[in-house]
Amino acid sequence: MRALRVYVDTCVFGGAFDKEFQVATQRFFDEVRSGSFHLIVSALVQDELGEAPSQVSDLFAEMLEWTTVAPISADALDLQQAYMDMGILTPKWADDALHVAMATVADCSLIVSWNFKHIVHFEKIPQYNAVNAKYGYRPLAIYSPFEVLHYGN
Repeated sequence: MRALRVYVDTCVFGGAFDKEFQVATQRFFDEVRSGSFHLIVSALVQDELGEAPSQVSDLFAEMLEWTTVAPISADALDLQQAYMDMGILTPKWADDALHVAMATVADCSLIVSWNFKHIVHFEKIPQYNAVNAKYGYRPLAIYSPFEVLHYGN
């Protein structure tokens, strides 16, 4: 079975060292290592992690074996702008809109994030997908790492 293409944003890497999110995040990365998921990140994630604590940037470096780093494309920037034009996010949160746009343009099955304010939010997910449909992209499933773990039979 082919691994699902899963976009992860910057906060997932930091979640591995956050008391509240640590267990689920570490289990998620274990599932990546076992081949359940193929990670997709953007150059934005790579840039944001440049200023992260060393343990976070070390985790990112380790996970590169299972990761594709997608360049920021004109299509992703156009979709990011469309999200903001529709009022889903304001320019102050443009990077969060870019994460969703990158996942969409990279044809990921889902995006995994701990960002409950701007990404994993019940009101925003259908709005992102409405814009995606308008521009010819397929819907994107958006979850926290906790929600995508496999729990056996």
